[in-house]
Amino acid sequence: MTYQPVLTARLGVVDPSSLADYETHGGFQALAKAVELGPQAVIETARQAHVLGRGGAAFPAGIKWKSVADQPAPRYMVVNADESEPGTFKDRIIMEGDPFSVVEGMMVAGFAAGAEQAYIYIRGEYPLAVKRIQHAVNASYNAGYLGRNILGSGWNLDVEVRKGAGAYICGEETALFESIEGKRGFPRFKPPFPTQAGLFGRPTLINNVETLLCALPLVLRGPHWFKDIGPENSPGPKLFCLSGRVRRPGLVEAPMGTPLRTLIMDYGGGVAGSGELGGVLLGGAAGMFVGPSALDVNLDFATLREIDAVLGSGVVMVFDTSVDIKQVLKRISHFFAHESCGKCYPCQIGTQRQMEILDRLADGRLRPGDLALLRDVGQTMTDASICGLGQAANGAIRTALERFGYDDVSGELRQFGAR
Repeated sequence: MTYQPVLTARLGVVDPSSLADYETHGGFQALAKAVELGPQAVIETARQAHVLGRGGAAFPAGIKWKSVADQPAPRYMVVNADESEPGTFKDRIIMEGDPFSVVEGMMVAGFAAGAEQAYIYIRGEYPLAVKRIQHAVNASYNAGYLGRNILGSGWNLDVEVRKGAGAYICGEETALFESIEGKRGFPRFKPPFPTQAGLFGRPTLINNVETLLCALPLVLRGPHWFKDIGPENSPGPKLFCLSGRVRRPGLVEAPMGTPLRTLIMDYGGGVAGSGELGGVLLGGAAGMFVGPSALDVNLDFATLREIDAVLGSGVVMVFDTSVDIKQVLKRISHFFAHESCGKCYPCQIGTQRQMEILDRLADGRLRPGDLALLRDVGQTMTDASICGLGQAANGAIRTALERFGYDDVSGELRQFGAR
């Protein structure tokens, strides 16, 4: 049976500046249903559906919502729209094309958690998204959807839109809190976790845009609808950012668990360039490489963990066999060295040493022992870094070396498709 998109159904259909048009196409019906059900029923719906967070960590949304709801007031709600992972663009397209859905999804989750103050934190390089989300917030206030006694429920919610300043680290939830609070975006130590002590030290629910988007059809259609899509342990619809050497790159909505081959060949129209698949970077710069042998793997959180790969934020970046893998790894290492916030030494120093080694590899100047050092540095960052930036900074590099092969005799990294 052909899958019919749900999360992206309004894209290109509704006028993103019109609240009336959004309402005509089902807008704010999910909020009304949530108010009718009550907070506990909304949380139970998410729990029964086994909704996993779409930001990369795949934490069960229902458990997170309940954890915040069980804490004493005041509670905060934060929308993480600081989409800075290379290769990710799904949040931007949603915010620009269907901004009211982001506001409504935030309200459903905020209602479930009992939050009365919310922040939508948007990547600073997304000026159109910022403009349209701010307009949607203003229009929702004017229509009575935001503010006091929402839909006669006795629940109040105020919302502020905040713009990031271009720091990759602020996609990490605790660094994002620091930014909202007016401080430098440094990650915090955990515990305590945000559900207990987050923004301004209060219980905070933080979700990314896609997770909140899932809340709308979930409330209207129920948990069984959600669980009937995709595998049992990672159900529901999923947004994939398909890019690189494919004939039709773009945003793809497909069931969780869609095979990689289907995404590339059917949705993407096949491999461009040389026409021969070299490798695929899953999850963005913080993700991992897989080779052509993984074409039939199902793209869901659990299955990818079994093959030492990640789905992350939904990046599927395709490379053909003509691409110079060494230059790709060099760019990734420069990205992490530039974006490390410097709070912890394993990441601050490790990303620099990693960059230096990858520079030598790309230029054909590799020294004896460099690869062993690269492995040690990567393991140290993974084990000892405070946050996910350092912990994931070596994943793509490690898996590329493992899966595409390094020739210790010639000192050359084989091209994509070697293994």
